[in-house]
Amino acid sequence: MVLESILNPLKAEQMPWKLFFVGFLYSSVGMLLSLWVFEGYASLVMVFLTVFACVPLLYSTMKFEEEKDLKIDCESKLLKEHGRAISFLVFLSFGMIFAFSLWYVLLPEQISTSLFGVQQSMISGLNQQLTGKVAHLDLFGKIFLNNLKVMVFCVLFSFLYGAGAIFILTWNASVIGVAIGSFVKNHISLYASEHGFSSIAVYFSGSSLGLLRYSLHGIPEITGYFIAGLAGGIISVAVIRHNYSTKSFERILLDSSDLILLAVFVLFIAATIEVYITPLFF
Repeated sequence: MVLESILNPLKAEQMPWKLFFVGFLYSSVGMLLSLWVFEGYASLVMVFLTVFACVPLLYSTMKFEEEKDLKIDCESKLLKEHGRAISFLVFLSFGMIFAFSLWYVLLPEQISTSLFGVQQSMISGLNQQLTGKVAHLDLFGKIFLNNLKVMVFCVLFSFLYGAGAIFILTWNASVIGVAIGSFVKNHISLYASEHGFSSIAVYFSGSSLGLLRYSLHGIPEITGYFIAGLAGGIISVAVIRHNYSTKSFERILLDSSDLILLAVFVLFIAATIEVYITPLFF
């Protein structure tokens, strides 16, 4: 495939920050094409088109990481090697989030609603579930269990479809992007109504607040999902290559189990930040 020949895991590990721009480009093109060809279903089609663009890189990454499992015996060194893949995948995801939030803010209301209608409905539903007085411990339990549910889907999608976890992650990126964009729009409207929309600082103030609010728990949360997706993908590639019939498969299972446990721990940290730390600042 053309995309696979242009960008591969080895290049991505050497310059992970470039994946931010790749994620931004893939998402922006997906949004443009979905509005152009499937306007009535743009909210979902843009996610699928972004996923299709990312699949070659994700599948190559799964194969690349599975090969490391067969070559490296030291588990600590192996986890460090996997960390390189996780880093560029996180940059990829944040490029998507930035694209979705930016276009949500900049596009006219009618187009924005058409493009992000499903995401807006999902956010409204989540907000309704969390309204009212909820004890911190109960809220923490809900958020952590929801994070674990998404993590399980990432593992299953990666195991069954190879790079399937990218669909869950891209969908989450679109929802987070809309949430950030909505937060930015609300702050712009607030400042504009009080002081007038005369300074560009108003925009940057709202943007930085929105990015910071969701980045506090968003970075560890997305990292946890990618760790889990990588674990499922490594097992999937091993089964496809029939490595399950060798002694190396035990090492692959051990490595994947460690990755899943690490993902659970990271998601626990993300839920703690979201419930107990983020409200202190926002």
